[in-house]
Amino acid sequence: MKINAFVEDLRTKSAAELNEELVAAKKELFNLRFQNATNQLENTSRIKEVRKNIARIQTVITEKSNA
Repeated sequence: MKINAFVEDLRTKSAAELNEELVAAKKELFNLRFQNATNQLENTSRIKEVRKNIARIQTVITEKSNA
């Protein structure tokens, strides 16, 4: 249910807010990858979670542009 709530929250946001969310998620992914490369990352599953969130954000952006 947590994922559905996240997606519903994304669907209520405007295109500008979605783009801001996408940029923030990509920055977070970059930082996680950097920490992983320097062996400072403790929770490696967070990388997979952020990648999926980026895909979800991009999907909602595409849905809004096609509607």
